[in-house]
Amino acid sequence: MIRAALTALILALPLPGGAFASETTYEILNFSDLDGWEADDHAQALTAFLETCTDMHDPDWLSLCALAQQGPDAKGFFQLFFRPIMITDGKPALFTGYFEPELTGSLQPSARFRYPLYREPPEAKEINPWLTRREIETGDSMRGRGLEIVWVDDPVEKFFLQIQGSGRVRLPDGEVLRVGFGGSNGHNYRSVGAELVRRGVYQPHQVSAQVIQSWVRRNPVEGAALLHTNDSYVFFRRVDQVPADKGPLGAMNRSITTGRSIAVDPAFVTLGAPVWVEKGGNGPIRRLMIAQDTGSAIKGAQRGDLFMGTGDQAGRIAGRLRDPGRMIVLMPIQRAYALAPEALK
Repeated sequence: MIRAALTALILALPLPGGAFASETTYEILNFSDLDGWEADDHAQALTAFLETCTDMHDPDWLSLCALAQQGPDAKGFFQLFFRPIMITDGKPALFTGYFEPELTGSLQPSARFRYPLYREPPEAKEINPWLTRREIETGDSMRGRGLEIVWVDDPVEKFFLQIQGSGRVRLPDGEVLRVGFGGSNGHNYRSVGAELVRRGVYQPHQVSAQVIQSWVRRNPVEGAALLHTNDSYVFFRRVDQVPADKGPLGAMNRSITTGRSIAVDPAFVTLGAPVWVEKGGNGPIRRLMIAQDTGSAIKGAQRGDLFMGTGDQAGRIAGRLRDPGRMIVLMPIQRAYALAPEALK
């Protein structure tokens, strides 16, 4: 899934970042050090692990995947073959959330369904950057070329779908069409939330996805102009190979799982690895998740983006999530001790 943390992109709030000034450190922990480990449903985590472990390339991971496929006791499997390792890079931990939007649309345009999701035109692949969002939406560059995938009924929801990069469109007959990232116009993203703050409409703490959507709908002319301040524009492709009852595709090109998939920085965390999450703040989470996704705003050893599911409710939860905590990666025993050899002394 090509997208970044929803909160970070919408609000342009500062994330733990900057150059890697501090040395990366590795500390092996005991499972008894993991707050809430005993109470988790490890079987759910094992199911999510099996979704992607066959695509991991290293022999030790593939061996563990083969063992997992034999249906072991989940908790015992993780405790016997893994060691928890705390990876830090000097930046504070931060958890955000993301989701899969669901829009209402039609395969044919109408008075209601007027806002197309486009496939990428050939010239956008060749010219970087190509036209701006305003030029694409108000000009004739896309018309009459058969590039429309589907038409939706809400330009604001279309805008946020482009931020997420993938989602579902429910058609009038109840069929669900899935779309994924299919390219972009090459312009940098500009936060409309930050623009509202700059104009003095809201204070930074007041801005959320829901607040922006409400303001644009109350002020349709100014709202359209606001969305056009973001020159970035995303094109889509149909993702027909994913059943409606499965999650969207993550960075490993496999479906991700609500509440069990986490986006990480692959510079620090192996994609496909189990990750123990201890999220603080409102609605604390103590749960074993699987690193199955990435995102442009997800940078750092202690940076995680939690997949909260599909639809409006998941979107509201994801939009509010911005909490501290810590994450501990479960690594195959030999890999863990290779990273932290002093633990053997």
